[in-house]
Amino acid sequence: MVTKTKKPLVPRLGSERVKPAPFRYFRANSLAEAFAAYAEAEGDCTYMAGGQSLLPVLSLRLQTPSLVIDISRLEELRGISLANGVLRIGALTRHNEMLHSPEIARYAPLLSKAAPYVAHPAIRNKGTIGGTIAHADPAAEFPGMTLALNAEFEIANSEGRRREPANGFFRGLYETGIAPGEILVAIHVPVFGEHDRCAYHELARRRGDYPLVGCGVRATIRDGVATNGRFAFIAVGAVPQRAFAAEAAIEGQRLDETAIAAAQTALEQDLQPDDDSETTGAMRLHLAKVLLGRLLREIALSPSKAVEAAA
Repeated sequence: MVTKTKKPLVPRLGSERVKPAPFRYFRANSLAEAFAAYAEAEGDCTYMAGGQSLLPVLSLRLQTPSLVIDISRLEELRGISLANGVLRIGALTRHNEMLHSPEIARYAPLLSKAAPYVAHPAIRNKGTIGGTIAHADPAAEFPGMTLALNAEFEIANSEGRRREPANGFFRGLYETGIAPGEILVAIHVPVFGEHDRCAYHELARRRGDYPLVGCGVRATIRDGVATNGRFAFIAVGAVPQRAFAAEAAIEGQRLDETAIAAAQTALEQDLQPDDDSETTGAMRLHLAKVLLGRLLREIALSPSKAVEAAA
């Protein structure tokens, strides 16, 4: 027997439910203008950079602001620069720039390795790293990789700027340490040293889909011994997650099959994914262990920068 519902379960194209509610638009020419517009609207507004996450949210009327403040042309949020061992990446840096930037490839290569997995080319041409971090989708690649890179976020408000570390920044589903009215200005990443190595991979049903699980690893490896390991997983919970127990399992150990197996076993202490419509939590944990093993073998076998330079 076929049961009919009175209302569609998903919005239909052409219906009012896939059109944004009416709003005013303002293009800011400076941070000061953006903050002034936000104050004038008394918080009934939202910022827009690339718009790749915001526009679907507005179309489905999950947000109905009276004002949209366009910050996509603010020069204060642009540029990639190196100073004092830290790479500063402007929040308006597009995903495609993350993929092709020689500075990012050299000094923060984990971001370059994750960039090809971000959605599809059309989205990478418009989406920004600041937007995806502020949106904080737990299945998005770049937020998780900032955990593995020990990054800090430069955040501005009407009274000045402050820094917040990536650890603790992602506080819940689509919830971050950015307070209402504040703007993410830049991401600060400590540069890779000559013995640092990294790798990234994710598993999805189709390329470009949200992953069932994704993982990025980085570690310092000297004479085959691993230290300073940082493993970050995405799509395993409400926020991207560090795997502290798995990291501890390889600390000071030769990165061989014994150490890798220990890290995989320790992952059970770090991740407790729930069942959902895509797969079971047990399967997601199994996939996370498989990924971690692959990535650790990859960095164990990859040459260090010192070896590459000598070659």
